[in-house]
Amino acid sequence: MTEVTRVGFIGLGIMGAPMAMNVLRAGYPLTVWNRTAAKAEPLLAAGARWADSPAEVARASDVVITIVSDTPDVEEVILGPQGIIHAARPGMVVIDMSTISPHATMRIARRLAEVGVEMLDAPVSGGDIGAREGTLSIMVGGKREVFERCLPLLQTMGKRITHVGPNGAGQFTKLVNQIIVVGNTLAMAEGLVFAAKAGLDLEKVLEAVTAGAAGSWMLSHRGPQIIQGDFRPGFTVRLQQKDVRLVLEAAREMAVPLPGTALIHQLYHAVESRGLGEEGNHALVKALEWLAGVEARVKEG
Repeated sequence: MTEVTRVGFIGLGIMGAPMAMNVLRAGYPLTVWNRTAAKAEPLLAAGARWADSPAEVARASDVVITIVSDTPDVEEVILGPQGIIHAARPGMVVIDMSTISPHATMRIARRLAEVGVEMLDAPVSGGDIGAREGTLSIMVGGKREVFERCLPLLQTMGKRITHVGPNGAGQFTKLVNQIIVVGNTLAMAEGLVFAAKAGLDLEKVLEAVTAGAAGSWMLSHRGPQIIQGDFRPGFTVRLQQKDVRLVLEAAREMAVPLPGTALIHQLYHAVESRGLGEEGNHALVKALEWLAGVEARVKEG
């Protein structure tokens, strides 16, 4: 795959927009579509082309990347009435970088294969920071030869790109990622609430613990935001809950007990119930703050 490969990009949200910009900056001719057209304006100003539907994106592209919210959204943009499949050509590749049901991914891949289109499931981790900086971790399911063909394109968006197995394996791996992410989020939240209740200097606490065995990406990036009261989303509570739901559904199907993840799902319910679903996923701390009667924030003055 070279710079002359025509790329389509569907889904220009918090993650998709900067990822698409990195593809465009790497020199790939880019055609875009998004349900809210205004979100495409920075990309159009930078040289991307607009298409009026996912099918139109596919008609202008050799590889189409999708990154949308949930399983029904992916099914709609790929298989729906205006979907990619209606402009499919043998040899095309669809790379879905959303986080969705692994079983739905396998069904979509089989349907695309019927018309000669290859599919990779390539969900990402690294948040909005990784999306902007092109340093995402990308976990890829699909045929090895298709992965190798698309690797230069994936490298415009990610730093660690791992082929993890056949179609569906990328999504299963992402769910492993999300189990660990929400566990880290809860541990961070509990630690900060504990520190606040003890009357500690939260900035000093973070300085002390991030350099030791307690250190994590979540603590380094979201801990400072929490104590400053910054709950702008790199990834929203609503989308985190969607991913946890996918985890618990898959775990139920495989008879795998995940008691910690189930507890976190309920704590996020508490946050959502107060209308905070569009805050960053680190707003999980608020559920614990309500229970403890303390806020884990830097004290003014």
